Amino acid sequence: MQPVWGLTPRTHMSAFESLGLHQALCTAVARLGFTEPTPIQKLTIPVLTSGTRDVVALAQTGTGKTAAFGLPAVQMCMENPSELQVLVLSPTRELCLQITADLKLFTSELPDVRVCAVYGGSSIQAQIKELRDRPAIIVATPGRLIDLIDRKAARLDTVRYVVLDEADEMLNMGFRDDIDYILQNTPSRQSTWLFSATMPDAVRQISGNYMTNPEEISAGSRNVSAANITHRFYVVQQRDRFEALKRLVDYHPGMYAIIFCRTRAETQEIAERLIREGYDIEALHGDLTQQQRDRVMGRFRDRSLQLLIATDVAARGIDVSDLTHVINYSLPDEPEVYTHRSGRTGRAGKSGECLSLVTPREQTRIRHIARLLSSTPERGNIPNGPEITRKQFSHFLEKIATAPVGDHDYQEFLDPLFARLSEVSKEDLLERIVALEFERFMKYYKDAIDLNPSTPDQGRKGTQISGGERGEAGGPMSRLFISLGTRDGFYKASMLQFLLDHSGLKKSDLGRIDLGDTRTIVEVDEAHMSAIIETFDGGAFRGRRIRVEKTGEQSGRRPQHHSSRSESPRKGGWKR
Repeated sequence: MQPVWGLTPRTHMSAFESLGLHQALCTAVARLGFTEPTPIQKLTIPVLTSGTRDVVALAQTGTGKTAAFGLPAVQMCMENPSELQVLVLSPTRELCLQITADLKLFTSELPDVRVCAVYGGSSIQAQIKELRDRPAIIVATPGRLIDLIDRKAARLDTVRYVVLDEADEMLNMGFRDDIDYILQNTPSRQSTWLFSATMPDAVRQISGNYMTNPEEISAGSRNVSAANITHRFYVVQQRDRFEALKRLVDYHPGMYAIIFCRTRAETQEIAERLIREGYDIEALHGDLTQQQRDRVMGRFRDRSLQLLIATDVAARGIDVSDLTHVINYSLPDEPEVYTHRSGRTGRAGKSGECLSLVTPREQTRIRHIARLLSSTPERGNIPNGPEITRKQFSHFLEKIATAPVGDHDYQEFLDPLFARLSEVSKEDLLERIVALEFERFMKYYKDAIDLNPSTPDQGRKGTQISGGERGEAGGPMSRLFISLGTRDGFYKASMLQFLLDHSGLKKSDLGRIDLGDTRTIVEVDEAHMSAIIETFDGGAFRGRRIRVEKTGEQSGRRPQHHSSRSESPRKGGWKR
């Protein structure tokens, strides 16, 4: 695996030495061909190697955050490498493995400093055996680490340094209670190093609860979008979102983009639908193995794929410098995450576009996002069929006019071609070429309807009615009681995924989820209430009968928070 921590090759190594890193680490880094630290590394490494200060470090993907905490982490273990001293928490298995691989590169000159990865989806017994070899550093996903703590297989009593990598994503995935539980089990912790791309309120709460007067370090302008990125949003009804996405892609035939979705299920669904319709696209999500991820990224980087569809978590670590577009198929919950997404285009002085699909109800969120940008997002119109066809033709014409001929001898192919077409006029020939190239577009978009709402505020009035909120389709939202909770291994994200996977509903059919110890209250579009009850009521999960019923519990009542004990429900635990 290639290192992804963003060091810039140079011809000398004095810069790293001046940061206070041990000679063995400098040698390992130099062997990899990197000697000049990135800005976030210059700012954080001297602070972290002191070992006595809590740190909050903010930097975007591709800036070298892994080396910024990884090199100091290895150095802090050198004095007593047989004792566990550093714990690194990451939100996903893929990131866990990526961090572990990088740390092992850093320890190439320090064989006594062992690194162990613990994560879900792999043999827990093998990981327990590896923990018995007394690693100096553990890199872990929260759910699997808690399983190991509860089994007494992972003892964190000697941990002095805790790293929370991608802290914003861990909180977005519902790991707040897990982080609390893990930090409570590190009594000897001397300092906490929190690394994040954004700084939402939930991350500040973690900082306030578990850190003492932390030093805040930021590499580059915080929460500010690049001036060379154009921001544009399109208002569509929920039912038209997929069709609108296709039109935006078709209207930009030279597009090279990442499309962001909220959930793994959504990324896979959209990717499969686009692949069936002939688009060069693949999905990137947490269920892929590292080999599958490397294959997808290899195809994307060499442009065999025009589009990559991903969740925010899966896209962490991607560093592609020449993206033309970022598309928000679904807006993120936090405005700061929007700027993080959009910052993947418009790099290295190039221009880029960030396009967002929003429903009428979501327009207020665009105003919140605008406060973080250097320019106000423009409202665009979803292109119609003739506009798309004309844009495709213009692109095709430009490709023909500028196509390099090369040094090959084409005469053997041209002679029979001229002979076959000798009686065809130039006008007829061009017409046939256009027909071959654009017949599909012209047929598909011949009677295409206008996807733009007839008025700017269509669908926004009357969103509140007695008994709950309206869903995207206009129906009322009601509350449903489900007899599953954190004791069954659920957190909010996994409960949502559980409901979607087994009911066939879309995320827009569900509202707020209040997760308790032994029960969950979920808002459901009234039109789908019976389907949810029929699907789950009377079924079994891990041998326990599920009870589902409509409830009159008032909105606003919040459940008590309890620690989750698993990253997700076990596959095969649900029976109907």
